Amino acid sequence: MTRSDLPPATTRRWVASRKIAVVRGVLYGLIPLSEAKKIYGLSDEEFNGWVSAFAEHGKDGLKATALKKYRQL
Repeated sequence: MTRSDLPPATTRRWVASRKIAVVRGVLYGLIPLSEAKKIYGLSDEEFNGWVSAFAEHGKDGLKATALKKYRQL
């Protein structure tokens, strides 16, 4: 994975594959979390939610259509 695999800074539509690319980029040390948050306009809560959903449910956990299925009440 390289920086060219990361979504463009102008990304506004977050599909599961783009979320995974950002999560992997940060976790593998390709991009610092602070830079990813700044570039993509993410909050700590949003990024941590992506990490948790991916860790618990894989790619399907990051799909917008599956939010209700995996969301804990």
